[in-house]
Amino acid sequence: QVQLVESGGGLVQAGGSLRLSCAASGRTFHGMGWFRQAPGKEREFVAAISWSGGTTYYADSVKGRFTISRDNAKNTVYLQMNSLKPEDTAVYYCAAERDEMVALTITMALYDYWGQGTQVTVSS
Repeated sequence: QVQLVESGGGLVQAGGSLRLSCAASGRTFHGMGWFRQAPGKEREFVAAISWSGGTTYYADSVKGRFTISRDNAKNTVYLQMNSLKPEDTAVYYCAAERDEMVALTITMALYDYWGQGTQVTVSS
């Protein structure tokens, strides 16, 4: 059974840091990404990483503060979040690209596998 399980969310003060983890089981995936959904807002792209880690994409709102990485031996993807802001408060979801994808994408509709989400709350 294919599963993506996120962990590492929590409550942190503005300016603080958190590291999210996404452990995949059942198979390996090529392109992986993080998305988030704040209350009352649509889910949005945060970051994505290719299989090799050689290609990464970031939303403008997190560029320079967040870093996506992966450990393929552990089948795990990470999102290091620094200098957190209250506007980063959201449920963060890990996702894996559609199998047929040959290039990394930021398009949410092309991610077929999703975790259950982990809550990140940043207090001011």
